Amino acid sequence: MAEETAKELVVTQRTEHPHIDRKPGVCGGKPKIVGTRLPVWVLAGYHKMGLPDDEILRMYSHINASQFYDALSYYYDHKDEIDELLAKNTEEYWMKKTEGKLWRR
Repeated sequence: MAEETAKELVVTQRTEHPHIDRKPGVCGGKPKIVGTRLPVWVLAGYHKMGLPDDEILRMYSHINASQFYDALSYYYDHKDEIDELLAKNTEEYWMKKTEGKLWRR
């Protein structure tokens, strides 16, 4: 068990935000809430759509307000990066990107 924890500490990349990290193999290594598989871009997307913060927090009841607002802070500190992730995670983007692939037939 201690060996597992040591291995996790080596591969997890902390950020300047206490509730946000990156971990290879989890959410594609993209910024996420620590201890979850909830990427920052998902929360930022709902926020940009105008959903009230309390509604987003109800949807993701496994995170607390500190984690949520830290994710929004990370978004505003890294707006270009997160906006690019939002643009790449649309149905239209993936339909165009995978057009002609055999598995789509």
